[in-house]
Amino acid sequence: MAVQFIKSARRGKPITWYVYAFKGGPLVMKKVQPKKPILSSEAHGRIAEAIKASNAPNPALLLSLIHDWRISPEWKRLAEGTRRTWGFQLDQIEVRWGDKPIGVWDDPRMVARVVKWRDERAATPRSADMGVTVLRELLKFGRLRGRVRINVAADIPHLYKGGDRAEIVWTENDIERFCVAALQLDCPQVIDVILLAEMTGLRRQDLVSLTWEQVGEFAIVKRALKRSAGKRRTTTMPCLPELSALLAELKTRFRKNGVDTVLVNSFGEAWTGDGVGGTFNRVRDQAGIVHIEEGDDGKRLERRKHLHDVRGTFVTRLCLETDLTDTEIANTMAWSVDRIATIRRVYVAHHSVVVHLAERIVEGRAKHAAKQSAAIGEN
Repeated sequence: MAVQFIKSARRGKPITWYVYAFKGGPLVMKKVQPKKPILSSEAHGRIAEAIKASNAPNPALLLSLIHDWRISPEWKRLAEGTRRTWGFQLDQIEVRWGDKPIGVWDDPRMVARVVKWRDERAATPRSADMGVTVLRELLKFGRLRGRVRINVAADIPHLYKGGDRAEIVWTENDIERFCVAALQLDCPQVIDVILLAEMTGLRRQDLVSLTWEQVGEFAIVKRALKRSAGKRRTTTMPCLPELSALLAELKTRFRKNGVDTVLVNSFGEAWTGDGVGGTFNRVRDQAGIVHIEEGDDGKRLERRKHLHDVRGTFVTRLCLETDLTDTEIANTMAWSVDRIATIRRVYVAHHSVVVHLAERIVEGRAKHAAKQSAAIGEN
């Protein structure tokens, strides 16, 4: 848009210049002088405001609320990966309802419309659920801004049944198979990732951004990149005894000048979240690592284990190798106490039973051998 200068020169009147932000736009400056005026800083500010206002969507439409959320402090506080994922879902919401009046979202009957939209995307249940989640957060933003009165997406259940992963952890056998597959695919650096995850319980983004400065003698202390309950917490993970040996080995990895992250890729550079995620999943699939459970219909169900599930492995180690209580572990992981109790019940208690049975078998064999020896001696 070009700034419009209008010259008014009437007989017997001084020459007056009227400056408009653009053709058909608002007046931003008026000057009485013979020469074409130079725009003042105040005029520049008014022009910018006028252009912004002309480009803004109709405030009566949902598109306006989407636009406002994308430029809000709440949106900017989201992690980059979250903004990318949610941004895709916002695009879908804009296509579906962007040109509809905001007022319709105050009608409780919209709940059925949202459920219908979710069901139409049932072929990709996780994406469908994510769409509802983002819509719920959008309407939450709108309610706080007085744009809508209710949140019709607040209590819509998920389609995806794999969301509860409390009982999914990586076993020692899983990790061994993963390491073998990593070597087969010539990806040895990703072995460092899973071993560090197993010994620290850090999330993916915190793993790839962990620096040597954040590693202490007794704990790893860093500001988590992901927000929990709307806040970015400081993560403090206790150091297990084996971690020192792993860190000593990681210090020997080739890294470029200036790279201070604990983990590095094959180029000696810090991993990106997407880079480590893609490589990790490729190795996992090569190793065929899945969680097996029985479905509601009695059929065998297989679910891929994720890097995030290695956090559960760290929890089992805290349960087995430390005297921390479930509450203390829950506070460390930012998980619920019930989730820790579930892992302790399913894996730790099971591990103790297996160890106890093994001890009894060894003890029984020893007693049997002793009896046989005694019987031979008597004969």
